[in-house]
Amino acid sequence: MNLISLDIRMLRSLISVVETGSITETARRLGRTQPAITLQLQRLEELAGKQLFSHGGRRVTLTEHGTTVLLYAKSILRLHDELIAQLASQEIEGQVVLGTPDLYAAFMLPSILAVFRKSFPRIQVELNCALSTPLVGLVKRGDVDIALVTRMNDFTGGQVVRHEQLVWMTGEHSKAHLEQPVPLALLPPGNIFRDYAIDALERAGIRWRIACVSESVGGLQAAAFAGMAVTVLGRSALVPTMREIGVAEGLPPLPKVELLLYKSNGATSKAATALHDYLAHYLRLDEDLVAPGTPIELS
Repeated sequence: MNLISLDIRMLRSLISVVETGSITETARRLGRTQPAITLQLQRLEELAGKQLFSHGGRRVTLTEHGTTVLLYAKSILRLHDELIAQLASQEIEGQVVLGTPDLYAAFMLPSILAVFRKSFPRIQVELNCALSTPLVGLVKRGDVDIALVTRMNDFTGGQVVRHEQLVWMTGEHSKAHLEQPVPLALLPPGNIFRDYAIDALERAGIRWRIACVSESVGGLQAAAFAGMAVTVLGRSALVPTMREIGVAEGLPPLPKVELLLYKSNGATSKAATALHDYLAHYLRLDEDLVAPGTPIELS
């Protein structure tokens, strides 16, 4: 085993998958994609040179070697987190206003912010959830210190920190995608998720209608859960009660979107810089791991 190549992220994913029994839930908790978690487990097994998982069914079952790795993983992570806490920059304090759409606040940022709080316990983060376009205006006016947003066509500046694959989603048992015209639950006009969805359907010659307009992900999910509509969100928002619909079920492919990180010119404090740099680092972690569409072997 090449110990130097072992990655803390692999160990954290292993522990979470065993605890939850689910790739999907692990991806949600850690703010990563399902394919990225799958690839981490595959690489961990390759590095171990032993079979760590028994693949009889969709639930995760550890082999004897897998149980041994799990025990060491828990010890390593405990020591790792203790070290992070000891090295935390106790002297940096202050308040930072972070703006982001609720999509990213709910499905991408929780694990990153949890680690940040351990490392910088004296920094208070105020979360401001809004759509991307108004947030860019707020950060440029200095009302928001840092903003994580989806790039819209007219945006300038910002730092690309991640790419998110857009996917069609509906409720687990919904057949809304088979209706004609296809009922859609979308963000308000001017949002690129909406633009890409409508453009893809128009190009494919598929009739559509608006069944729900919501500024929040919760509203879009409610319409999808109820079987009222199909929605378009980033793949990181795919939860167990939703399912992805693809080309095989008649809907056209969708592109990726870029996530931009903005920092206000007035956000010069050490606290703002620490949060900005943390977000930039952690949001990039999956970029070199996996391309969207990698097969998922576990549930």
